Amino acid sequence: PIVLFHSLLADSSSFAPLAEELVKTHQVICLNLPGFEGSDFVGGELNTIADHIAQGIESLQLSEKPIFLGNGYGGFIALITSIRHPALASRLVLADCGAMFSEPGRAAFRGMSAAAKEKGLEAIADVAMRRLFAPEFQEQNPDLVADRKKRFLALDTDTFHGACAALASLDIRDQLSKVAQPVLVLVGELDEATPSAMSVELHAGLPNASLNIMPGLAHVPQLQAPGVFMNAIRNFINA
Repeated sequence: PIVLFHSLLADSSSFAPLAEELVKTHQVICLNLPGFEGSDFVGGELNTIADHIAQGIESLQLSEKPIFLGNGYGGFIALITSIRHPALASRLVLADCGAMFSEPGRAAFRGMSAAAKEKGLEAIADVAMRRLFAPEFQEQNPDLVADRKKRFLALDTDTFHGACAALASLDIRDQLSKVAQPVLVLVGELDEATPSAMSVELHAGLPNASLNIMPGLAHVPQLQAPGVFMNAIRNFINA
């Protein structure tokens, strides 16, 4: 089984193209994280969310330990879930996340949340798209970007503000040594939301990890180039 944890700025549908390939070899469980797409909001605290997710996965009574695959915000939650529930996952794929944001990164979350509180999500929709996709990709894929923007604008605002606050204060660097499972860390070279330096730091802090920086891709590589992403994870998830 492979459990998919989606990003803050992109809902579970961001895994749809990848899931078409994954389902050929794996049981695919695509989560709506708490507060997204009708899933119950349990607050913004990442530890609470991780415990909630762990309880849900345990309730599935899977025949084998699942692989966790998280992107962005979902990567943080997948990682924290594994830290707090170390026997749950067999291995982790962490795409475009990290263990702590730089001060400019923290300020970006505070700024987006403040602007959205004052003017609504519409005021930051273009910024959100820039954090998902590089400008050249946006120009070449206007329909995809328009769909992503529509989905972003449907996001529950309490969920968004809670996630921004949690990510702006996140620092789990001292807990990375607890992750005993094999981990594949991937990041898009052009990612502005979680720059590649965060994945480099994450990789260095994990006891059993490998790193892949993917040229030309940004924050949601599994949506931008599902074939490339699948090739990058295939050997790891089938080991």
